[in-house]
Amino acid sequence: MDIASIIGIVGGAGMIVMSVLTSGGTMGGIIDIPSMFMTVGGSFMAMFIAAPLKKCLGMFKVMGRAFKIPNFGEKNIITKMMDLSNKARREGILALEDGLDDLDEPFMRNGLRLVVDGTDGNVIRAIMENEMNQIEARHMEWIGLLNAWAGYAPGFGMMGTVLGLIGMLNNLEDKSSLGPNMAVALITTLYGSMMANWLIAPFSTKLLAHNALEMRTKEMIIEGVLAIQAGENPRIMGQKLLTYLDPLTRKAVEADVLKD
Repeated sequence: MDIASIIGIVGGAGMIVMSVLTSGGTMGGIIDIPSMFMTVGGSFMAMFIAAPLKKCLGMFKVMGRAFKIPNFGEKNIITKMMDLSNKARREGILALEDGLDDLDEPFMRNGLRLVVDGTDGNVIRAIMENEMNQIEARHMEWIGLLNAWAGYAPGFGMMGTVLGLIGMLNNLEDKSSLGPNMAVALITTLYGSMMANWLIAPFSTKLLAHNALEMRTKEMIIEGVLAIQAGENPRIMGQKLLTYLDPLTRKAVEADVLKD
């Protein structure tokens, strides 16, 4: 569980409440059901025009991934790669075929299967990079949908404000209602801004970071597979793969990976 995401949601709500209360307002003053329908419901309905039904309904599941800390097992991948490299140097490339089906990482398994089949290194790189690019393209499609929703929400907030102002102008003879009606008209703008800047866009940013980490891991796997195919020294390969890790993670695993 990613505690940072929970802190962001709960803490953001707390800051909004504190801001309202310390400014002399009340929570009832910023709660307006019609504004919610316009901003939240209207912007979400716009997504059904922009994307297929399956994608629209699947966005909430994708957003839920922001509450999970991704673990792509970089240390285990490097360790396994070095073991396989040692095995290939001792027993030959064909010896890698035994145990391939037991590998948990399908991307690495598919790459090593190409190595066992005697595929040229350039072809292996092209196939694996294409697969990696397709995975990233699917991720970016979801992230793009979230960014689109974040863009629609403020727009619907402004539309709600305009509708509120129209209603207010139609009742100008009631001077006592101008202030409250103006406040309600502006609430939709608040809702749109909150949706975009407190919720949807930050979810998109976190998922983008998850994607970057996964792509970096897959690049590391490609380099490891090609190193095994080329018959590189396992220790040199290990040092090469360690460069893909951040300094703290690298320091924690370097001794184990490069031990004699």
